[in-house]
Amino acid sequence: MSRTVEIVEVGPRDGLQSEPGVFPTEDKIRLIEQLIDAGLRRLEITSFVNPKKVPQMADAEAVLAGLRKRQDVHYIGLVLNRKGFERAVAAGCNEVGMAVVSSDTFNRRNQGVGTDESIAAWLDIARAAREAGVRAQVTVATAFGCPFEGEISVARVLEVAERVAEGEPHEISFADTVGVGVPWQVSEIIEGARQRLPGVRLRAHFHNTRNTGLANAYAAVQAGVNALDCSVGGIGGCPFAPAATGNIPTEDLVYMLGRAGVETGVDLPALLAVSEWLQQKLGRTLPAMLLKAGNFPPAQLAA
Repeated sequence: MSRTVEIVEVGPRDGLQSEPGVFPTEDKIRLIEQLIDAGLRRLEITSFVNPKKVPQMADAEAVLAGLRKRQDVHYIGLVLNRKGFERAVAAGCNEVGMAVVSSDTFNRRNQGVGTDESIAAWLDIARAAREAGVRAQVTVATAFGCPFEGEISVARVLEVAERVAEGEPHEISFADTVGVGVPWQVSEIIEGARQRLPGVRLRAHFHNTRNTGLANAYAAVQAGVNALDCSVGGIGGCPFAPAATGNIPTEDLVYMLGRAGVETGVDLPALLAVSEWLQQKLGRTLPAMLLKAGNFPPAQLAA
């Protein structure tokens, strides 16, 4: 392949919010700064949600305040309603992301309202973001399956995508929230979205819960996505879904794409150093395979 795929780093938010303890604010800032130094230019750094539900993200404003802002970096805040959006803008996020769940049951459990209400909230946020000059994108969650409703039809996923597209998002992402997707689903959904939503940027978010994350990412690239989410060291998942741990490790994804000739702009050795630092901070072995096996070819052979 000879093309470029944008990497969206979600470890500081989606990764750390699944940790059992609260990662110190100063370490979050250090993690984000190191990831930027390694070449990441879009980072989901926090969420503006009820701190009682997600205490790991209670320091959202403090994290933004401690970062050195750069014009070439998009600092993404996850929001679920207008109040969260206003907090994100006031804190200094220059991009916001919102999730709308294709499963109504999951949407009610996760956000306290049905899918229709979340779509209405997204359309309101999208308008407000345009007025504020803030980039806004939206994720269609449980696009590949739901722990409560089971299989989600492609028709349902694309219906939700068409409805959120009315908000003119920067891009639409399709998320395998619980890590049940397989490459054939990925191809069908991404190709269907490209047909129904010509010209709309597409992104994908996969979990490696059942060891299909990288295969799904490869299928998404072949189907034509513009960007992929991943998490440094492979940390995280979804704390609101049973056993849905395991984001795609950023280093494993960058390695796979690099070996296929796909440009990401990420410095892999520098990224591995960040993962090693994070592993020491968390005090446990991280899921990323490249962190264990090392890069190839080794530096001495490459030289």
